[in-house]
Amino acid sequence: MNSQEKHQNPQHIHDLFGHIWADYVAFNPKAKRVYDLILQHEKQVDPNVAEIRNDHVAYRTYDLAPIGVDALGAIFEKHGYKKCDRYLFNDKKLVAYHWEHSDPTLPKVFISELETKKLSPFVQKIATEAAAAVDPKAVSGDDFLWSRRPWKASYRTYQELLKESEYAAWMYAFGFRSNHFTISVNALKSFKDLQSLNAFVKESGYALNTSGGEVKGVPTDLLEQSSTLAEKAQVQFEEGIFEIPACYYEFARRWPTKNGELYSGFLAANADKIFESTNSRT
Repeated sequence: MNSQEKHQNPQHIHDLFGHIWADYVAFNPKAKRVYDLILQHEKQVDPNVAEIRNDHVAYRTYDLAPIGVDALGAIFEKHGYKKCDRYLFNDKKLVAYHWEHSDPTLPKVFISELETKKLSPFVQKIATEAAAAVDPKAVSGDDFLWSRRPWKASYRTYQELLKESEYAAWMYAFGFRSNHFTISVNALKSFKDLQSLNAFVKESGYALNTSGGEVKGVPTDLLEQSSTLAEKAQVQFEEGIFEIPACYYEFARRWPTKNGELYSGFLAANADKIFESTNSRT
């Protein structure tokens, strides 16, 4: 088996997402508790349900070499993923793309990057220093996707970044790890729609992101999304350990296009509000 065949082997891809998920829930135990609650609810309808399908996984980065959106996307392309649509977020100064695999059971990948040149010299300086701390050779490896932060971070700098761009601050504090996973509502058997799933999550004691409404999108948009608020995590900074918003859990329901196939893309208007799940002010 050559290198390309190895990377595109179903078990190898499954292991890749297993590593990403393990890092995600280790840092965000609330997501694992929500997952377990929904899985238990599913088993009441079908005891044979073994897992919950993931719609997509998301990453954040800066638009700088060697860590731009295409560099992260290339890791997934080794596993057979294809780059698809482009999305713009003018207010947040972000560009994003999504990747899909020919196997529809595998999650999509959504990667965004901050357009640093559209921000202040201060943000540009911090982002440039962060990118310079990354070994270019490390970026091509699968384990880069959960390598976290190779640079030292100051809480004071984090707070200053937060004033201008929550996205820039989050990336500076956390580095390279999944920003969120997303449950595919279409694959669930015990919830008829996104609204009933949201109600279950809230009744279980978890707050949702209400920016732009609890549900982002409508059926005619072909995509409805909601998410929990980011769980706060203790993060090591140079000044000590501080608790800040980390990652969140998303839920997505897709609707069929005119040809009968489920819509596979994303909506910038929805994602713009989903990004705010990590806002401390949300």
